[in-house]
Amino acid sequence: MKKLRIGIAGLGRAFSLMVPTLRDPRIEVVAATDPRPAALRRFKKDFGGQTCKSIEELCASGIDVVYIATPHQFHAQHSEIVFSFKKHVLVEKPMALSLDECRGMIEAAKKAGVHLIVGHSHSFDAPVLRARKLIDGGRYGAVKMITAVNFTDFLYRPRRPEELDTARGGGAVYNQAAHQVDIVRLLAGGKTKSVRSMTGAWDSARPTEGAYSALLVFENGVFASLTYSGYAHFDSDEFTGWIGEMGQKKDPSAYGRARKSLVGNELDLKTTKNYGGLAFKPPRSKHHQHFGVLIVSCEKADLRPLPEGVMVYADGEKRLDPLPAPRPASGGRGRAL
Repeated sequence: MKKLRIGIAGLGRAFSLMVPTLRDPRIEVVAATDPRPAALRRFKKDFGGQTCKSIEELCASGIDVVYIATPHQFHAQHSEIVFSFKKHVLVEKPMALSLDECRGMIEAAKKAGVHLIVGHSHSFDAPVLRARKLIDGGRYGAVKMITAVNFTDFLYRPRRPEELDTARGGGAVYNQAAHQVDIVRLLAGGKTKSVRSMTGAWDSARPTEGAYSALLVFENGVFASLTYSGYAHFDSDEFTGWIGEMGQKKDPSAYGRARKSLVGNELDLKTTKNYGGLAFKPPRSKHHQHFGVLIVSCEKADLRPLPEGVMVYADGEKRLDPLPAPRPASGGRGRAL
């Protein structure tokens, strides 16, 4: 069986979450590029692959596809470089910073005759897929309404300057909305017809959007409300048994830890915890990943994906449709490459 040969552009947070998935025997991680020498050294140790000084050098290293996990503002530029080498692209969310950039990427991929895939992840979470299976089974009728709510400490995690600058792809909308929309589109089963939304930016020291709320209406009549806040006050993981987004067990007594940890140079804090940093820890979890509270209202039941399965609240029953423990047990995003 011919392995898919992958090159990595950007060895940051997104890549570190993908590492367990990249251990798949059907693929080979061949090369990587990143501006941080420590990250390249760690990559060399972990994968034994080639380390490159540029994306152009990466594309010339014998790869089939490039996983682009560079900062958001570079997604369009870096994708088009890869397309010029006629290589496939898996790009992190958000796809780009404008519709014009997205259209340009699509046209460049078509012209090169290669595939372009946007790497959303949470619609591949096992509980979400189980909910979709229950919907497809027809027992609970058609989907009518979806409610998605997530309250986190997103805005108070260590950030690079551009991560707090909306014009360069910072903030909750670019970073987090893609996850909720991805999940909701899968469960609604159609295309959106209209979107109404509001955003909130309430901390002048971190001048980007930290919250949003949106109403999506789909062509099939389903409507979905999406709410997100990253202001580190209420934590909606309280509603998922204190299991975090990556499936990790959380300490309820650690309230306020994110704000308190922002002492000193944020860039140094982020670098030391990132892939290759002295404090880097590979993600490990025993539970399935999730993205906050999710309730799918069907004609005859409400379905609620949870880290251990899907709760079914039907006309005459209330039960958990359980899932086996996730694989790989070490964590990682459940993505299809």
